[in-house]
Amino acid sequence: MTLTPFDMVFVRLVGAAIVLLPWGFWMVRRMQKVDAAAGSLFGLSPLPLRATVTLGVFGGLFTPFAYTAFTYAPAAHGAVLMPGTLPLFTALFAMLILKERFTQQRSFGLALIALGGLLVGGASLLKAFEGGNVWMGDALFLCASSCWAMYSVLARKYKVDPVQATIAFTVFTILGFVPLYGVLAYTNSLPFGLVTHLAQASRSEIVLQMLMQGIASGIVGNIGFTLMLQTFGPVKTTMMTALVPSLAALSAVFFLSEPLYWNLIAGLVLALTGVILGITSSAKK
Repeated sequence: MTLTPFDMVFVRLVGAAIVLLPWGFWMVRRMQKVDAAAGSLFGLSPLPLRATVTLGVFGGLFTPFAYTAFTYAPAAHGAVLMPGTLPLFTALFAMLILKERFTQQRSFGLALIALGGLLVGGASLLKAFEGGNVWMGDALFLCASSCWAMYSVLARKYKVDPVQATIAFTVFTILGFVPLYGVLAYTNSLPFGLVTHLAQASRSEIVLQMLMQGIASGIVGNIGFTLMLQTFGPVKTTMMTALVPSLAALSAVFFLSEPLYWNLIAGLVLALTGVILGITSSAKK
């Protein structure tokens, strides 16, 4: 792949913006027929300015943090740290912002999820202490996870429509990121010592990433995720992602002929048990 992490963020945003900016403009025009003050950010975001900015900051920071992390740490670390810590961060923010109080059953479920993730990926994570820049990637994975957890909780707090939320944070992100990216890329001042290879990338690579990252993940994926947030709540929704590390490792056993170790089975059982306990328990207000 030719594109570097910040190039990928740019391409993802442009791909999503091609669809969402006209959609947002049309949606706000319809809303303003009823309420002339509806919308924000030049009439492109259907949400009020405060919701647009907060969702945009935390939802928008997830992507550059996650993409950059993969340049320093192996993908296995991302598969453990992001989905594994997401329910933990979400539970913490839900307690602080939504004032949720969890039952002992859900708290025990979260503990099992954390233990299952450590069993699956703990040995790999220990390599971060062997030197190099792996620890930077792991730290960025945690930053990405915490940002997406905050977005999840805020989306629930504002009770936003999934389509409107996706449009709002995309509008904010593209207005904030693209000009900054342009200036930093032109002056070779991108963070973490990164550079841009956008000019060297083929048209087919750019179009493919616009479709996959911008349309499929940035629009369809985010609308579906936000819909789940409104249906199940942020904690239950993000707890389901805790199965990703174990399932990914299990898939490697079947499709890549990797060895099946005891810790994989134990981690999957613990994570699955934790998810079941978590989603069948109710939060106490």
